[in-house]
Amino acid sequence: MNVEKKVIGHLEKCYSIAPLVYNGENCFLVAAEKVNRCILFDSDGNEKETVWSEPGGVMSMVQVPNTSAQFLATHKFYSPNDGAAAYIAIITRGGNGTWQRRKLVDLPFVHRFDILTRNGKRYLIACTLKSAHAYKDDWRTPGKIYGARLPDDLSMFDEHNQLQLSVIQDGLLRNHGYYRNDDGESALVSAANGIFTVRAPEDECSSWALTQLSPLSTSDAVLLDLDEDGKKELAAFSPFHGDTFSILKENDVSYETTYTCPEKMPFLHALCGGIICGKPRVVVGHRGGKRNLAAYTYDVATGSYTSEVIDVDCGSANVFHFVKGGKDIIISANREIDEIAMYTVTQ
Repeated sequence: MNVEKKVIGHLEKCYSIAPLVYNGENCFLVAAEKVNRCILFDSDGNEKETVWSEPGGVMSMVQVPNTSAQFLATHKFYSPNDGAAAYIAIITRGGNGTWQRRKLVDLPFVHRFDILTRNGKRYLIACTLKSAHAYKDDWRTPGKIYGARLPDDLSMFDEHNQLQLSVIQDGLLRNHGYYRNDDGESALVSAANGIFTVRAPEDECSSWALTQLSPLSTSDAVLLDLDEDGKKELAAFSPFHGDTFSILKENDVSYETTYTCPEKMPFLHALCGGIICGKPRVVVGHRGGKRNLAAYTYDVATGSYTSEVIDVDCGSANVFHFVKGGKDIIISANREIDEIAMYTVTQ
């Protein structure tokens, strides 16, 4: 692969990235983990405007389907030791050109959330890293997965009238990883307890469905058919903020590890999968050690996986991939060097 890097911004502790359709234009958002800005960029990497200046603590952002520039975002999750005041906010572009914010729901230590759609109905899924906190590195109270039917009109919700959530699953230690599956109605959730798939209810009379795919203690995972045999592999980081990148392949019973990267990568964190340069690839970034960003793909000739370095010493927290003009674009929140970077990748 050939990689062309462009630094499009500097943001202290940049962390979260999300696509946003804004007045019919494909854009993306980048927000900070600490108290700092949320920035709106166009698809060429040009800064359009500041959405907010604080409070920050943004772990996830998701556009509300079929809206123009309305999205949900976590606020005030500053770290695993400072997330008790976290909540999910509704952000809407007002007619006067300002961004309006209202509270959707208070949810301490909410780390990942998303909007799933099944049979025309929208559902909020929200995952908490833990459930309570008394001292530094307190992991005594595991996290949970929450769910709720999400109305099409969110104007009714505010600090005094919040969305009511129900618990889908509790007891999930270091409940960190989340990935929306291609079907849009299910997702992967990764924790110290393993990797789970969670499916939204079929209708109002049905319940959420949860299935464990692997018992591997996992920080983050994605599903992608890397060897192109028609079955999707799990690409996973282990353990929590760990140093081991593995590929798990489905067998008759569950998933088993078929590849483990020989190189240890401390503080693995950035992960996304997709068709990049015509082949299925997984983009992997780690925040410790060499702090590299690399793409992994399956080599049919050798029957194993190879990697290509995208950038070095950048310390990516999250990555986002899209295609524009036939070219593959990767946006990376290079948290450890306070840099927002755009990589144009060609074959």
